[in-house]
Amino acid sequence: MATKAELAKERAKKRAAQLKGGGTKHASGFVQFIRTQGVIGLAIGLAIGTAAGDTVKKLVEGFIAPVVQFIIGSRDGLETAVWHTELFGRTADFKWGAFVSSAIALLATALVIYWVIHVLKLDRLDKKKE
Repeated sequence: MATKAELAKERAKKRAAQLKGGGTKHASGFVQFIRTQGVIGLAIGLAIGTAAGDTVKKLVEGFIAPVVQFIIGSRDGLETAVWHTELFGRTADFKWGAFVSSAIALLATALVIYWVIHVLKLDRLDKKKE
């Protein structure tokens, strides 16, 4: 049989091992989940993506939108372009300009992100899961 001192010493060793190894079973499982699922990388990607999205939005507003305004001849811009139709005494306004503007922003965002990833070789930084 173990003495009280030996049991206390054993409990102290287990507690020290828990603190050193990440805590309880649940805490160490959580840390392992974060490591294996790439949660930190996802958070970093979200932050960078948000900044890239804002930058591309400014690019579209500052350079692409004026070119589109010049082409369509509207001072108000593409966002306000509307196709008005009237049939059988009823009217409808199709706001096609807002859709086209959003599609241009989406394509520009995708193009800039693709360019940054491949030109700067950032795709090589990502470890492939085995």
